[in-house]
Amino acid sequence: MTEHASKSRASHVLADPSARGVARVYAKAYLDAAQAVNAEDAVGELTSFYDAVMQGSDEFAHLLTSEVTSRDDKLGIIERVVKPRASAFLTNFLVVLARHDRLALLPLILELAWGMFEEKAGQKRVGITSAIPLTDVQLQSIQARLKGMLPFEPILVPKTDESLLGGVVLQVGDTLFDGSLRTRLKDLRSRLRERYLHEIQSGRDRFSSPEGN
Repeated sequence: MTEHASKSRASHVLADPSARGVARVYAKAYLDAAQAVNAEDAVGELTSFYDAVMQGSDEFAHLLTSEVTSRDDKLGIIERVVKPRASAFLTNFLVVLARHDRLALLPLILELAWGMFEEKAGQKRVGITSAIPLTDVQLQSIQARLKGMLPFEPILVPKTDESLLGGVVLQVGDTLFDGSLRTRLKDLRSRLRERYLHEIQSGRDRFSSPEGN
């Protein structure tokens, strides 16, 4: 199996709706275990491992997630490469994932673990999309306003989309709050069109009625 095929398999696995449910179980188990042994930086260490190793080396990521690599070989890689550089807690978690052939779920597990960790701390991520990058001052101002409106402390995750023209789009969970200029213009066109059609229909009704003749 080629590296491209392995990446395609990983993408397919992550796209499977059931994968998110499985990843959630592992993410919760990871956080519960971390709390039980007072591993305060467990999520941070998992993030560092993923960023530096899984994303930093395509070859290493391929070895750990490929179907070609046997379970024993994956366990051997973790033992030789990861164990000397990571905590026993993280190493044991990766061993569990390897034994159950779940290493490909690591991106989802990490995402969900952060979500659970932040929710427990009274925080939640809020996506904010703008036409151009927002300055730190603008982000701080928006965050302060949202903090007074939402029942949690928002953690802004900014990104840009030039097609918005102006304004911002906020995403809180599955809910979108679209305040973009593009949407405002679309709504304006829709209202003007409805008004125009209404005036035309009113004119037709007036001229077709007996009173209008």
